[in-house]
Amino acid sequence: MKKFCLIIVALLLSFNIMLYFNNNFVIANETTSAKSMVVIEKESNRLIYSKNENEKLPMASTTKIVTALTVLENCDNLDEVVNVDDRAIGIPGTSIYLMKGEKLTVRELLYGMMLVSGNDAATALAYHISENLEDFCKLMKKTAESAGAYNSSFSNPHGLDEMGHFTTALDLALITSKALKNPVFAQIVSTKECTISGNDKTPIRYLKNKNRLLNSFNGATGVKTGFTDDAGRCFVGSAKKDETEFICVVLNCNLMFEECSTLLNKALNKYKLVELIPSYNYIKNIDVVDGREDSIKVYSRKSFSYPLSDEEQNMIIYEYELPDNVIAPIEKDDIVGRFNIYLNNELLFSENVYAMEEVESINILENIKEIIKNWNNNFLDIN
Repeated sequence: MKKFCLIIVALLLSFNIMLYFNNNFVIANETTSAKSMVVIEKESNRLIYSKNENEKLPMASTTKIVTALTVLENCDNLDEVVNVDDRAIGIPGTSIYLMKGEKLTVRELLYGMMLVSGNDAATALAYHISENLEDFCKLMKKTAESAGAYNSSFSNPHGLDEMGHFTTALDLALITSKALKNPVFAQIVSTKECTISGNDKTPIRYLKNKNRLLNSFNGATGVKTGFTDDAGRCFVGSAKKDETEFICVVLNCNLMFEECSTLLNKALNKYKLVELIPSYNYIKNIDVVDGREDSIKVYSRKSFSYPLSDEEQNMIIYEYELPDNVIAPIEKDDIVGRFNIYLNNELLFSENVYAMEEVESINILENIKEIIKNWNNNFLDIN
């Protein structure tokens, strides 16, 4: 009987362990206990890992990423003094404890909002930019959509639970990607601690960033924590290695720092940003028919980099849509073809190919047309 009981206990333990690994974070296949998760690369927005990335969920104080970017895009002077609106006093939740009649700069309020998640600071900024919260939330929607995030809706600037306030992990990652390209935003969210103006009760405010990754993860660059009863624990983290930076979003995730760290570490170790084509890249010479030159150099203008694993670097395909020859006359920067880059039959990049120089025609009729054109231009200049 005792042996039988031990067997039953062992089976139950095995079953519970299986449940744990099926429902929680498993490093091997990038699953996570988060209700929704994504990892993207910042420059290309390439989706690296994901789970329920388009599910609409509350996002708590990670909302403030959108609020900060909206403020930065609608305020010309960050050192402008803000007369704190009375409606920003006493907002529930985390706070920098603003008092009636206080004056802080936009920059100070941004630090108070992003480092210690001051709901009152977020509200004060919203009222500084817009006459009311409804108008500011409309600006937040525009900010999100300009980043390619179309599945988000905002009812407040701080992230407290409210009807109609939600985003998706993918939307939040895209918004963060845009925000991190703003140098002021990037500086704020990477700041571990700072001081800002105080008030009559507290001469100076000491702010310590709630983002634990800034102290525990090598290369961490941001971004924002969040928690409410409905949203659960939410976190947007970012980290950089050499020139490659990844953004990880976990929504409703108990072990948000630990799981985000593991996902970022895996992405940084597996992928790196590779320059696949430099800017103003000479491609080849193309034969010229009826021209004063036998051939012409052609080039592409834009550079393009993409995060790739070691295996993927050997799978890149370059495709040139170029004619065997071109007929003179040819103007400098005439479009002569197209250039494409593929990975696994997926088009990553496409751009026009241009003539690098001018080639005149040796055709008599074309030369006569050119002479007449030049004469008309000179005649108009004289008159």
